Amino acid sequence: MERTTRALVAALIVIAVLIPVTLSAQVTRADYDRATGLRAKLQPLALDIVDRGGWIGKSVRYWYRKSVAGGNEYWIVDTGKKEKAVAFDHARLAAALAAASGEKVEALALPVFGLTFDEKGAAVEFAAFGARFTCDLASYVCKKLEGPGPRGPAGGRDMTMWERGPAPEAASKGTKASPDGKWEAFIRNYNLCLRETATKAEFILSRDGSEGNYYTFESIAWAPDSKKLVAMRLRRGYHRVIQYVESSPADQLQPKYHVMEYAKPGDALDIERPVLFAVDTKTWIEIDDALFPNPYELTDLAWRKDGRAFTFEYNRRGHQVYRVIEVDGTTGLARAVVDEQAKTFFFYSGKKYRYDLADGREVVWMSERDGWNHLYLYDGTTGAVRNRITKGEWVVRGVDRVDEEKRQAYFRASGVIPGQDPYFVDAYRINLDGTGLVRLTAGEGTHTVSYAADGATFVDTWSRVELPPATVVRRAADGAEIMTVEKGDIGGLLKAGWKAPEVFVAKGRDGVTDIWGIIVRPSNFDPKRKYPVIESIYAGPHDSFVPKSFQASSGMRALAELGFIVSQVDGMGTSNRSKAFHDICWKNIGDAGFPDRILWHKAVAAKYASYDISRVGIYGVSAGGQNALGGLLFHPEFYKAGVAGCGCHDNRMDKIWWNEQWMGWPVGPEYAASSNVDNAAKLEGKLLLIVGEMDTNVDPASTMQVANALIKANKVFDLLVVPGAWHGLGGPYGERKMYDFFVRSLLGANPPDWNGQAPPEAKAAK
Repeated sequence: MERTTRALVAALIVIAVLIPVTLSAQVTRADYDRATGLRAKLQPLALDIVDRGGWIGKSVRYWYRKSVAGGNEYWIVDTGKKEKAVAFDHARLAAALAAASGEKVEALALPVFGLTFDEKGAAVEFAAFGARFTCDLASYVCKKLEGPGPRGPAGGRDMTMWERGPAPEAASKGTKASPDGKWEAFIRNYNLCLRETATKAEFILSRDGSEGNYYTFESIAWAPDSKKLVAMRLRRGYHRVIQYVESSPADQLQPKYHVMEYAKPGDALDIERPVLFAVDTKTWIEIDDALFPNPYELTDLAWRKDGRAFTFEYNRRGHQVYRVIEVDGTTGLARAVVDEQAKTFFFYSGKKYRYDLADGREVVWMSERDGWNHLYLYDGTTGAVRNRITKGEWVVRGVDRVDEEKRQAYFRASGVIPGQDPYFVDAYRINLDGTGLVRLTAGEGTHTVSYAADGATFVDTWSRVELPPATVVRRAADGAEIMTVEKGDIGGLLKAGWKAPEVFVAKGRDGVTDIWGIIVRPSNFDPKRKYPVIESIYAGPHDSFVPKSFQASSGMRALAELGFIVSQVDGMGTSNRSKAFHDICWKNIGDAGFPDRILWHKAVAAKYASYDISRVGIYGVSAGGQNALGGLLFHPEFYKAGVAGCGCHDNRMDKIWWNEQWMGWPVGPEYAASSNVDNAAKLEGKLLLIVGEMDTNVDPASTMQVANALIKANKVFDLLVVPGAWHGLGGPYGERKMYDFFVRSLLGANPPDWNGQAPPEAKAAK
């Protein structure tokens, strides 16, 4: 018996050593302080990290900001001389800005953004403290500029924003002169009129304008020969207005009331039509609108340089037809130069590129027609494709420049190199006939490039999640390195115990496609423990979101410090892979790649016993807020707790341009199928909803409507409404509420009693 007992105890000891166990979680104030103070601890330890920059005018001088001990400095590299130096005296500029703004300014913490240098590099202009300033770098005198400051946290929010154009004006305040100076065009009584400059004689060109169907002054475009002009006639649609109550304004006791125009899916839109006029006869020339009958919008109206025609781009409502249309300036005959038609959607806001060569006789065009995003060369006179420029099972991510003389395109692409992360971005050059593909960047990672005005050189900053950035100057002809500008130093980070996120790859729902994500563990990670898992989610179809570049700290890392493993995944339905990968979202935004995400988590758990998928939480903001709640509603067997910040919980409630792009038009039953409001009764897990009362991105009513549906379904949940807050998690207070929520829901522990003591975010701010 004694021998048996000893053997049993020994076996249990072995099991305890080999198999991670769930420990009784004790989350203390020290844990919270460590989590909230992580950024302040880690960020200063990453040195010589370049995070922004730009060319100075048309010169070969490039300015950039880099991290240094104590903050950040601005430098300039002369790529011609291969020399670099500090851009200005930071202490003197700080003093000058403090004098001009009345605010306290630190030399190595200049609170500026949108910085630009003048052509000679002798002065800088930037935004700070809700205004714009210019500073002379010889005298170090800063002046506050006239006009409104920047939008955003520093400059306030525009609560009178128009989503789809201004109100009609019966008469224009100004005129538009013809190129030869003989005529002036203007609007009177909603109609287009002409005035002869010499005699002041006036002529009415149109007589069909009215308050509901009027000509717009901004659209007037003269032909180069001054013999014709075109203007848009706009039939006004429904201009929806949403209303806000700012409950607790800082400058008065009583609440303030705001309105904002905000079009939503299904709304009747403004309809524009181009109208062509001949100046000599004072008549209009009819244009058949058969090629553009149902526009979501008409954009980029412009005349050919020789005046033979004008062009505009037509995006059909529903985003399945996109055309570049040319209208003959003499006959008014319209034809399609490019006719893009998709079975699902044409991603007009992210994958549209057009460059006209030889005054439109050739066109470089971007398309996913073969299932991958590529460039094509069109014959502008026939509308036929002359040749493909790029091809292969990889994607063009953007075009930086087209050299018309050398007939070459410079672009960025990902997935070209077999075996690499398919999201890594490199720079390339190719001839417009499809030959001579050259990779211009070196180093496995994500490259951000910026070309000099002459196109001869470019600055390349690249990194990976585990590799700090390097910034180099390269020759555009062949990608050869000219000089190393900066190389990130993370020696201090590593000494402090910093560990990079782990990149993890698993197969998706089809068993073939690789799904990529990252895993972030706490700094005191113990592989013998089992950790609850929290997924940071944003499945907006307009991009991919898993970090591919270096970050010294992040919100995921801070959350992990409380005793979690935090991960992020790009599932099917997001962008930057094949068209088939992307199309999963079509009329099915509620899918959010969850079948791929869950398989990915299970693959991680199969490899690491510490990865406890019996306790999985999820959080996100905006589309991520919709996704976070969607995980609880549509996959309650896997996701047990979620935090949804400012979610667009019903795509019929959110902005028109984003939602109709993926969910289609007319509004169909697919909207209800993906709606968190219509599916609220399915809630099984624990939920915290967060919304800012002044959210001008997503209508706050979206969160309140899902709360209403949950109440009607008798569901238990938490709701945090943050007075005055915009779009997000509600600032430090909301983030701490999220921390507390996951500590209770997934760790089964009680957070500290915050009443009666300063919260960690307040301590960190001191």
